[in-house]
Amino acid sequence: MSWQPEIDELAYRKKLAAAMGGAEKVARHKAAGKLTVRERIAACADPDSFQEVGALTGWGQYDAHGKLTGMVPANLVMGRARMAGRPVVLVGDDFTVRGGANDGAVGDKLIQAEKMAHDLRLPMIRLVDGTGGGGSVRNIETKGYTLIPTMKVWQHVVENMSVIPVVSLALGSVAGMGAARVAASHYSVMVRGSSQLFNAGPPVVARTGQIIEKNELGGSHIHTRNGVVDDEVDSEQEAFDRASRFLSYLPSSVFDLPPRMQPADDAGRRDEWLLSAIPRDSRTVYKIRPIVESLVDKDSFFEIGRQWGKAIVTGFARIDGWPVAVIASDPYFYGGCWDAGTAEKFTRFVDLAEVFHLPVVNLVDVAGFQIGLDAERAGTMRYGVRALAAVYQASVPWCSIILRRAYGVAAAGHQHMGRFNFRYAWPSANWGSLPIEGGLEVAYKAEIEGADDPVQKRAEIEQRVRSLTSPFRSAEAFVIEDIIDPRDTRRILCEFANLAAPLRQPGMRQFGIRP
Repeated sequence: MSWQPEIDELAYRKKLAAAMGGAEKVARHKAAGKLTVRERIAACADPDSFQEVGALTGWGQYDAHGKLTGMVPANLVMGRARMAGRPVVLVGDDFTVRGGANDGAVGDKLIQAEKMAHDLRLPMIRLVDGTGGGGSVRNIETKGYTLIPTMKVWQHVVENMSVIPVVSLALGSVAGMGAARVAASHYSVMVRGSSQLFNAGPPVVARTGQIIEKNELGGSHIHTRNGVVDDEVDSEQEAFDRASRFLSYLPSSVFDLPPRMQPADDAGRRDEWLLSAIPRDSRTVYKIRPIVESLVDKDSFFEIGRQWGKAIVTGFARIDGWPVAVIASDPYFYGGCWDAGTAEKFTRFVDLAEVFHLPVVNLVDVAGFQIGLDAERAGTMRYGVRALAAVYQASVPWCSIILRRAYGVAAAGHQHMGRFNFRYAWPSANWGSLPIEGGLEVAYKAEIEGADDPVQKRAEIEQRVRSLTSPFRSAEAFVIEDIIDPRDTRRILCEFANLAAPLRQPGMRQFGIRP
């Protein structure tokens, strides 16, 4: 009367599922330098923490008596696990079974995984390696009809963007819905050389007359420069490590607050070199990343999206143990002017901070929006307006420190002017509607052109105007709240982080709602 036969069959089915696409396909997959889906899960999850859901899903093969003789497992593995001790939902495509295409109840598993992460309020980690879409054209003959494209999972994908942290790692060639799943995340990574992402792969693209290999079509060198994917790494293990570190700054869901770590750095640390960090010559650039690293807790800065929107640097950091979102101008690109990509990067990062209740630290050196024909053709103002909307929809505590320039509409978005924010300036700061260099010719055109010596007259006017641009003059008029010693900035930011901590309010925010 025992149920041992069924228990034996259960063990047999699990053994078949663990074989994935079979020894030959697994060997071919590993020969390409890639881990299998189960090896990936073991590599990124804490040891023995993965609890699989839906392990028996697949295509059973039976003899004439209805006895199971074999099984092709579903090409999606999902379940709960721990990463660095915290619970997460893990979902991985199995490329060894039908190239990771969405067949045989995989769509249902995708939906269940997204719902599980949403309802349990757990971060979602997607290990993407395949199309994840409707599968092969061969399905037309198998089914006897064609399907209208639908994305039943997408409602849950969109909902999760406003509720839980979502990380997607592109670990192979991903196309169609697989590519969309990578892009629909808060943080995404590609592996240099072995990951590609495209709307459609080379065989389909070849029908348009473009004969191009997969890495040339959609390698990480393309998508980490255009903003589709945040970062590129050299190995799958590095991708897993970056996913874990990204999550360490965030709450498990928007109904929690980001965790504080025990401070390991002196809040009063003063770096003397900051006194000369900003050159006196406004035409001379400087490196912003050493300044960021000097102001935040030691070794805590985690940059995101380094290869695109390069006029700003964005990333997470800790200040006195508190996680914060850092935005910093980088004058090495476009002289600090914002192009369309920079504005888009700014918008996305502010939304990320808002959704997960991270206070924002904004280090400002903005010369305005990019100008010229290319900027106008790129619709820079449209992207810029969306960036301003992101700032004015944000409710998280905000601290701006003007390091050097703050000019034009772009600089006007350095913080929400309708609410209280912290704002300071270094003595090197200067600001205005237009930079003096370009504004004199407009404002004093008649006076300059009517002078006996226009060059001398322009120099006289510039000297006169510049004498009034000291930030101390603005402080007298309370245009700026405080001018600070650069060496005191870290102490001030630590005070900001501690004052901001009780002001963070858990709860849902919409991710990416822009006019």
